[in-house]
Amino acid sequence: MLRIGMLTSGGDCQALNAAMRGVYKTIIKNTTEPVEFYGFEDGYKGLIYSKFHILKPEEFYNILTVGGTILGTSRVPFKTIREPDERGTDKVEAMKQTYHKLQLDCLVMLGGNGSTKTANLLSKEGLNVITLPKTIDNDLWGTDMTFGFQSAVDIATRCIDEIHTTASSHGRVFIVEIMGHKVGWLPLNAGIAGGADIILLPEIPYDIEKVAQTIEERDKEGRRFSIIAVAEGAISKEDAKLSKKEYKKKLAESEYPSVSYEVAAKLEKLTGKEVRVTVPGHTQRGGTPCPYDRVFASRLGSEAGRLILKKEFGFMVGYRNREMVKVPLEEVAGKLKTIDPDARIIKEARLLGISFGD
Repeated sequence: MLRIGMLTSGGDCQALNAAMRGVYKTIIKNTTEPVEFYGFEDGYKGLIYSKFHILKPEEFYNILTVGGTILGTSRVPFKTIREPDERGTDKVEAMKQTYHKLQLDCLVMLGGNGSTKTANLLSKEGLNVITLPKTIDNDLWGTDMTFGFQSAVDIATRCIDEIHTTASSHGRVFIVEIMGHKVGWLPLNAGIAGGADIILLPEIPYDIEKVAQTIEERDKEGRRFSIIAVAEGAISKEDAKLSKKEYKKKLAESEYPSVSYEVAAKLEKLTGKEVRVTVPGHTQRGGTPCPYDRVFASRLGSEAGRLILKKEFGFMVGYRNREMVKVPLEEVAGKLKTIDPDARIIKEARLLGISFGD
């Protein structure tokens, strides 16, 4: 009997179900051994508190196009994973006990950066673990792409697309705040695809006067409006000089709900133009996965299934140079894939006339 556990951890995104389906279909169609799949509910919490159910074959039917996750998800921060919970439970030991109690042959974890750090810890504790790279931020080290990213780009791009008509009609400046707290892959790609005039990213601190200058130059050229794609983690050059502690204090004391509203207020003073803010928020990680993500997640799931059947554990299934690869978890855990300010995509965007406010 082959026993496989599955959990989805961290923020949800499109194609989680497609990826799990890929693992399931690959294994059942390529082994004659009996197989049981155990679904842990609400991420690592299910593994910690032994909340699970045996996944029936029909649960994998017709989920290729379904967003979210049939298992539910939650965040269990890695920085507190070694700390006992309010009941004194040793979370790591509890996860190990659940794994061994069910006599699992492998745990498949679908998650992002923090979730992968926990998966690597469990691997080092002796559990057989395979992970799949899930995040709309595309910030996992070791893979060129994560599933959920392209679907989120599509949604964020449509938001920018639909702002164009109202921005043009009123001759206003519109800010579209796009998810991306520490890295800016999502706002960068959506900004380019949506024809944003200015893109503000966490990796390239902005000068608000340079942003205002770009808007004024467009105005002189007869452009009635400007659209700015702002990452939720965008930071000014002044704030970038602050220590992490100082910056956190500033954010906590800020009168603005997010950086986009601060940018808007300052631009209104500098340019005299009306500035409006649109925040698509969690719509970016919702809805049905786009065709690219359905294919991509299915391929990742298939490769994960192949590794399980070959009994190769301790890896994240990644994607490099258009091919599926296995990346050791210890090489992935704790590393972010950020945007190099000198990357070719940034240089190409500048050639197109896009300003990064620097």
